[in-house]
Amino acid sequence: MRTVRHHLLAAAGLTLATLALTACNDGTGTTDEGAAKPTASATASTTDKPATEKPAATPASDTTKSPSQKPSTAAPSPKEDDNPAAYAFCNGSNTKTTAQPVSRPLNHMLLTVKNTGSKPCNLTYYPVLRFDGMQWAPRPIEASHPQAVVTLNPGESGYAGVLLSAADGSGAGGTTGKKLTVMFQAGTPNSDGGASAIPTLPAKGVYYDSTLTPTYWQMSADDALSY
Repeated sequence: MRTVRHHLLAAAGLTLATLALTACNDGTGTTDEGAAKPTASATASTTDKPATEKPAATPASDTTKSPSQKPSTAAPSPKEDDNPAAYAFCNGSNTKTTAQPVSRPLNHMLLTVKNTGSKPCNLTYYPVLRFDGMQWAPRPIEASHPQAVVTLNPGESGYAGVLLSAADGSGAGGTTGKKLTVMFQAGTPNSDGGASAIPTLPAKGVYYDSTLTPTYWQMSADDALSY
């Protein structure tokens, strides 16, 4: 019995030694079956820095004013009527035009255009004049060109001076006009600004010659007669 027992113990020892040698030769070494080593991915996840999270988006501000909020101090948007380019053009339908010869300067006439409408209007460029059946259009005095468009509020007037004839008699084709047509311009030179006006002339008519020349529209009568 002792001999058999010794053989069994020897066989068991040989088996254990073989298993130990096999475990060493596979390159992994012995393992502790009590606690499993973490995998490579698990190790990386515990050693790498966590990804930086983007901050949460800031919620849109509530534009609804509460009763306790102060009113905005921002300047209000300009109204359409604050833009002169949006105004109508002054013409015979929304104004009244008068023509009055004056004693000074010599051989001059003053045109007055009053806004009779309910909205502002622009007097652009200069009056286009035609006496009776005149076939030519007088050119303006360029030096009288204003720095800004003449805008008339309801009830306001604009003016133009008219040189009727040369004081020294150098003008040609002198004649007496019985009827005067005043034509208005729009936003571009020589454009049609709308209805014309026919102001009343003195009963004897108005003498003019080839030097007939109007000024550009002005804001005052003094400016209109200064050329």
